Amino acid sequence: MSKDLPESSQPLKSAGRPKASEVEARTRELIDVAGCLFLKHGYTGVSLEAIAREARVAVRTIYVKFGGKAGLLKAVLAARRERFFPVGKMDVDQRPLREVIGEFAGYFYDMLCEPDAMALQRVVIAEAGSNPELAEAFYEAGPRATREMLERYFARPDIRAQLRPDVPVALLPSHLIACINGDPVMRFLFPRQQPSHEEARRLLSDRLELFYHSIL
Repeated sequence: MSKDLPESSQPLKSAGRPKASEVEARTRELIDVAGCLFLKHGYTGVSLEAIAREARVAVRTIYVKFGGKAGLLKAVLAARRERFFPVGKMDVDQRPLREVIGEFAGYFYDMLCEPDAMALQRVVIAEAGSNPELAEAFYEAGPRATREMLERYFARPDIRAQLRPDVPVALLPSHLIACINGDPVMRFLFPRQQPSHEEARRLLSDRLELFYHSIL
């Protein structure tokens, strides 16, 4: 008689810890689910319980990984920023000034005009007044990082040497962003009346020329 145990009697192997790739995939899925729910219901309109249920994770997992709802929003914004704004360390880029700023401006403008990004901005604008946590999370995840990178770039001695002596360097980050941004009021109020991609690029180029003319 065979001494082999039936399959149902064989000892089960321990599942063990999930692989790093599986953990990363689950985290990405959680961030994607949270992003979709924030867009659909707003920041205050969706609970961590709802996000956890939709993403099939425990609420405790969200607290462990992100510290709570604000941290999760920061992760959503950071993921979208990385996807649409692949500019690395601009502040140490040694290419000519116009080339560096032109590349930055193109990616930044495309990110601003991306439909989901505009929808998230609408959520923040609508709710930030009554929810300081939301405003702070949004600012920390995007605008602050961008402005600090631009501040470091314009503060470089080799870049400052190319600027007019009377240029207020501290104002250059917000000045450049304003030139790239164009007319956000029209973009938000009349999204269907926006110019074609080619025309938008031409207008962006014109605004950048105005920026260069004001600082060089």
